[in-house]
Amino acid sequence: MMAHNFFKRLKPLVKSLVVIGLVLTLVFGQADGALAARAGGRMGGGSFRAPSRPYAPPTRTYRGPSGGGYYPGGGFGFPFIMPIFGIGGGFGGLFSILIFFAIANFLVRSFRGVSEETEIETGYETNPTVSVARLQVGLLAEARSLQEDLNRIAATADTGSSDGLAQLLQETTLSLLRHPDYWAYAATDDKQTRLLSAEQEFNRLALTERSKFTAESLSNVNNQLKQAEPKAALPGAGALAQQPGEYIVATIVVGVQGKLDLPTISSEQDLRRALSQIGAVSSEKLLAVEVLWTPQQSGETLTSDELIAEYPDLKLV
Repeated sequence: MMAHNFFKRLKPLVKSLVVIGLVLTLVFGQADGALAARAGGRMGGGSFRAPSRPYAPPTRTYRGPSGGGYYPGGGFGFPFIMPIFGIGGGFGGLFSILIFFAIANFLVRSFRGVSEETEIETGYETNPTVSVARLQVGLLAEARSLQEDLNRIAATADTGSSDGLAQLLQETTLSLLRHPDYWAYAATDDKQTRLLSAEQEFNRLALTERSKFTAESLSNVNNQLKQAEPKAALPGAGALAQQPGEYIVATIVVGVQGKLDLPTISSEQDLRRALSQIGAVSSEKLLAVEVLWTPQQSGETLTSDELIAEYPDLKLV
């Protein structure tokens, strides 16, 4: 009898635990699905290889103080020094060695001067200045046509040529400039470095942004187009998409020959100026570019919490 009463009292508690378990399963199951849907898109390409050195033989003649000198394509003439080497022993031998080192030093400086002047005359620099910059824009969810624009650009862009990359950059910045009413947040980051270390900085910025995606559902890099199958919409996703306070984030990372000083974003005017500067980079100056955006699929957006967690550097515009 006592056992019967015990199980009778335990039954409501078991039912409550089952209900709570089902609720938690549904809640966390949908949360996992929502996070899994935050895939991104990526497009771009380029390289940081140094340009081939043009051939330009030197045409100047460097003469010594007494008429001897170095003639490109010819020999060396130091008639005033040669008799010294005929002096034998003692002080004469030591003096000859000193003169020999002086000649060697003169030759090294002459060759170095020829190399430097050739670089100036031909416009060639072995390790030029390169700017690596990042521009991020957070848009309100109502700007969903931006996702369609970026998806279209990624599907059709020629990312295997300099002209194609420059056109991709122009179309991307134009698409962003056409949505000023939806600009909510933005940030810039630029660094001037040298060509030999620019690729490392560019890859660091690009990888930082790519790591924020759960997957790259659309990618066109160096003319390799990859696209994942679109996922089925989550239950209630249509209603969630209509809620305010959700965002789309687009990021542009560029490597440019020379200096590219982007303004610090504190207003819409600053953002417009930064977009115009990046979009105006010519194909001759553009070394590499990557455009990344999330979410990639139309109709999906980032929540305010996701925006704050993944993009803490964004400032209100």
